[in-house]
Amino acid sequence: MTATDATATTRAGSDIERYDMFIDGAWRAASDGATFDSINPFDTEPWAKVPSATAADIDEAVAAARRAFDEGPWSQSTPLQRATLLRKFGDLIRDNADELARIQVLENGKLIREVAGQTLALANHCYFFAGVAESPTGETLASSVPNMQVFTVREPIGVIAAITPWNSPLALLLWKLCPALAAGNTVVIKPSEITPVSTLVLAKIAQDAGFPDGVINVVTGAGPAGAALAAHPGVDKIAFTGSTAVGKKIAVTAAERLARVSLELGGKSPNIVFPDADLPNAVNGVISGIFAATGQTCMAGSRVLVHTDIYQQFAEALAERTSQIKLGNPLDPDTEMGTVACRAQFDKVLHYIEVAKEDGAKLATGGARPTDPELSRGLFVQPTVFTDVTNDMRIAREEVFGPVAVVIEFTDEDDAVRIANDTSFGLAAGVWTRDVARAHRMVKRLRAGSVWVNNYRKTNYVAPFGGFKESGLGRENGFHAIEEYTEVKTVWIDTGNTITDPFNPRA
Repeated sequence: MTATDATATTRAGSDIERYDMFIDGAWRAASDGATFDSINPFDTEPWAKVPSATAADIDEAVAAARRAFDEGPWSQSTPLQRATLLRKFGDLIRDNADELARIQVLENGKLIREVAGQTLALANHCYFFAGVAESPTGETLASSVPNMQVFTVREPIGVIAAITPWNSPLALLLWKLCPALAAGNTVVIKPSEITPVSTLVLAKIAQDAGFPDGVINVVTGAGPAGAALAAHPGVDKIAFTGSTAVGKKIAVTAAERLARVSLELGGKSPNIVFPDADLPNAVNGVISGIFAATGQTCMAGSRVLVHTDIYQQFAEALAERTSQIKLGNPLDPDTEMGTVACRAQFDKVLHYIEVAKEDGAKLATGGARPTDPELSRGLFVQPTVFTDVTNDMRIAREEVFGPVAVVIEFTDEDDAVRIANDTSFGLAAGVWTRDVARAHRMVKRLRAGSVWVNNYRKTNYVAPFGGFKESGLGRENGFHAIEEYTEVKTVWIDTGNTITDPFNPRA
């Protein structure tokens, strides 16, 4: 039996798979029966039908999570019990990795050659945070108050709303779910309406792992469902990955009731190439940093800053290699770039290409839909490179979230830093140089949450990830991610003081 067997049904005479939401350990339709389609961006055909949650459904999911946190066996769970469940969860993810990868490709058109390895690695997130669950997180404090023992403990926040995006639906969910569960929280997940099915299948795997009812819940639907969940008074913390514009709205919503919040938002990340870099390696790194995920990654190295001494040489090499990228069926391991995830994003990318042309950027390669008739039904955009771009152009300042790289010239180290930091974002940056001293200087001066030197777009469960400025609040991954899902309680224990009458000290 696969993970999908208990969640999907296929109506006779139809290829459309039907899925239910997961609330309080039960699979159910929306309270009003409403559904929406999941569209395969490779052929733009619906392949699955998913419930569209109502406000009543969200109320039930939050109430289930609250009961599990306050009253159920989860409220009394030990670190060992939580760690054991996370390890079992990881084992089952590993066993079902092929199916989970296939479903994600059907949902968003990302390459199977990337998603397969990424999905298999999700098991390691579970194993890592199983270890974190059993690790000490409090501190013993050296108090100057006589005869007082002072220490801190970390306790779970409560009900977490995890609102996740469509570009890496399971990876970015596990970044939230694993530390939340390790700390003892309960979770209500609202996946993107573009990629709901993979999250529902993952919930079935969590159920099979043995998590108690109500600990993990999944409600599906479009933006209004996410807004209702974020605004729900029963939610103690919102963990969101998505656009900066939506993240700001969530921050305002959370502020109204002082709910905790962590936000992993947009980026317009610089990839800086110095003359002494290994240029073939840098070209491959830049391509990997923007086109390997069809540009649909928050950390995409979409601004390629190149020193004036090698600008022409590097731009030509980048355009030439980009023009050779093979588009095709994302499920084909030989395909090098897949589709844009949905129609709205497809239209947005093509719009920004026209904006760049109007602003005077020079189209070096790509810039249109592919001409291959076999790809005509899919949401394909040619991998695109613009040169002669200045940092004040819209194509250099606004997040496209698609396969579009812009090449910007710089003159020296100071100029590179100025251009790189001249953005409202601060998620990531890359530096390509053989000069170790320069690399360290650049790392210190760049205002970004992650900086790679002679590589790009690498993440791991041990390494914190998050942004400066409008790229977000808080950090995901790493041991300290547990801090995003816990509150600090300070404990004072008197070890022998005599308390005198505060109003009559001589008595």
